[in-house]
Amino acid sequence: MRQIFVACVARGLLCAGVALWPALAAGATRERAAAPNFSPDSSTGWIAGVPDGVSPVGQDFLQPPSGPGPVTFDKAYPYLDTIAARRAGAQPTLRVADLSNPILQPWAREELRKVNERALTATVMFTRKERCWPIGVPAFLLYPVRPVYFIQTPEKVVMIWEEDHMARHVYLTDRHSPNVKPSWFGESTGHYENGDTLVVDTIGLNTKTFVDSFRTPHTEQLHVVERFRIVEGGKALEVNVHVEDPGAFTTPWNAVQRYRRTEGAPMVEAVCAENNADFFGYDVEPIPQAAKPDF
Repeated sequence: MRQIFVACVARGLLCAGVALWPALAAGATRERAAAPNFSPDSSTGWIAGVPDGVSPVGQDFLQPPSGPGPVTFDKAYPYLDTIAARRAGAQPTLRVADLSNPILQPWAREELRKVNERALTATVMFTRKERCWPIGVPAFLLYPVRPVYFIQTPEKVVMIWEEDHMARHVYLTDRHSPNVKPSWFGESTGHYENGDTLVVDTIGLNTKTFVDSFRTPHTEQLHVVERFRIVEGGKALEVNVHVEDPGAFTTPWNAVQRYRRTEGAPMVEAVCAENNADFFGYDVEPIPQAAKPDF
């Protein structure tokens, strides 16, 4: 069993719940704006998913009100995760992507077709996060089950998913670095709007990740803009996502994610790699290993 320890904050970061400074980093050109308080105390987190008793647990994007949207399941092979299947009294199914989605360029559609072939032969394919891989952006929004915590300072916002403490750093400035090197979570800049919204602009994402749980690929041209907004009187968090990648998609597209607020316990330490073994003989990816030592 994974060891779990109470851990309020990581070293060097202010504890969630301290006073917020509605300011931007030095050198930013945007005027200062009021900041929403995503972390009124150290026990406030946000869990992905809509608590309606029907929807999946947060591992897939919701469709936008209109216009091009994210890849979803093929209607001939409806997807049910284990929780949704239990609620429906049915067997869970594997993800089979809808290849007719017009956002897909031919090469991206072909990559998904290969994934579908495996799924249709009952090859269980867990999402990469199940084996401790970072899942990038915008897929960071699809971390389910465990809460995401926010740490807000005058210079940046840090979003931390509780399991394995996967973290994103959003620098409160209008300017990206002149030469961004591709990385797992890219480079994110941000600003506050209207007193209730955090706008995050991300570039510099490597191609080791997928944009969703269907394994939809992308290129290094991927550009993601997210708008985090507190709704329902503070009980929920809505994220509107805008995705552009002229190397993988025929058009920009939008998606939505919803979180419910959770309180009562500070962040705990949950180490993904502890006892993360394949006990059932599935064809799973290996736990990531460093290519070279850190010292």
